[in-house]
Parts: sequence; C-alpha cells; structure tokens
Amino acid sequence: MIAYGEFIARGELYDGYFELENGRIRIDGLEFSIDEVKFLPPVKPEKIVGVGLNYKDHAKELNMEIPEEPVLFLKSPSSVIGDKEFIVLPERSERVDYEGELAIVIGRKCRNADVESAADCILGYTCFNDVTARDLQQKGWQWSFAKSFDTFSPIGPYISTSLNPKNLGIRTYLNGRLVQNSNTSNLVFDVYSLVSHVSSILTLKEGDVIATGTPAGVGKLKRGDEIVVEIEGIGRLTNYVR
Repeated sequence: MIAYGEFIARGELYDGYFELENGRIRIDGLEFSIDEVKFLPPVKPEKIVGVGLNYKDHAKELNMEIPEEPVLFLKSPSSVIGDKEFIVLPERSERVDYEGELAIVIGRKCRNADVESAADCILGYTCFNDVTARDLQQKGWQWSFAKSFDTFSPIGPYISTSLNPKNLGIRTYLNGRLVQNSNTSNLVFDVYSLVSHVSSILTLKEGDVIATGTPAGVGKLKRGDEIVVEIEGIGRLTNYVR
C-alpha cells in the first residue's frame, strides 16, 4: 500500500508518502515496524463536511426515508484528533455516540466537479469517527455543534492513496466487540457523487475531508472505552474515551 501521513518514529518526525506492507513502513530509505510508530492526524483540514443518513442500513435502523440528495453538515476542524488519542466526553452531554465512517481526503482545489472527474480531486481515503453528542442533537442543537466538541473527529491513522472505495468492508469495534459491520457498497451516494455534490456548493481545498456517513449499529461511548474503526484496504483507527 502507498499511503500518506505524518508520524513520529525513534524520536523523529516524518511526513509524506510511504510504503506500508506486512506491518513495515518504508520512507526515505528507512524502515520501521508499525508498532513503533506514533501516527499524527494525517491532514489539517480547513473544513470537514459530514454526510447524514448515507447508508441504507442506517436509514432503515432509524426508520427514516432514504434521502433524495445528500444530507450535509459541517464539523469544526478544531475537533480533529489522531490515532491512539483520547475522545473527551463533555460534561454537558449525557449521551455521546460513535459513528465509524470512511473519509475522503481532497488532494487539490475542486469546484463544480462532475462525477466522472471527481476522482481527480481525491488524494485518498482514511478512517473517521463522527463522534456525536446525541442527546444535544436530539434536543435541537444544530448537527454541526453537537458534533464539533473538541476531540469529536478522530481521523487516521494515515491516508490510503491507491484504493478503490466502492466495495470496502467497514467495521467498528467497541471494547473488542463488533458493533458496526457493513460495506461501502451500501452507501446511498458514493464517494464520487459526494465530491461532485459538495463541490457544487463550496470550493473544496487540499486537505479538506468529507466523512461519508455511518452504517447501522451506532451506540454510546462511556469513560474507559476503546473504540476502533476498521476499513478494508486502509487499517484501524483506535481511540480511547475519558
């Protein structure tokens, strides 16, 4: 796999493209075990665009109609954290949920892209957890605020740059227990349609992120939990809760 990211290994900071194979990372003529690497967030997005109700199984789970066009919201970039970092539960919320998702990372400025050219705007794909203060969302908070507390956008651990996103297994594990299990083939709007649609509304820039929606099985986080988002062809994004 060719990937893009930023990590610390043996006390040094590395960033850029690297090769990942059999648990070994090769970059600039050096080689590291993935176990000795601390990944940082692979991007610093200007904006994070979220998509709601974009899995058929999730819409069915909520007894909601499949939307006729993408349901969009924004998350604050200040909510971004990386792999192995802590999700912090805010005092004002009594119900914070995980939402495992595939994230699109934009590779170049993109405006009014059609579906056929959308792939040219994409750097690659990574794991994302659209953490949500569900009780506040249901009280009438705008989605953007209920989903934008600090630490509510875990992303990573790196970006896969050579991946076909149309048929990828996506799973979430809560304390080792499988709680979400789906496939990107169940997306209502696929990644290219999303890039085209979003870029018709606002200009996407290098490093921006589109979180493509979560499948069925969302649930509550509590102090001490370990939450893992795993996507076929990418890897595992692990975070802890406090």
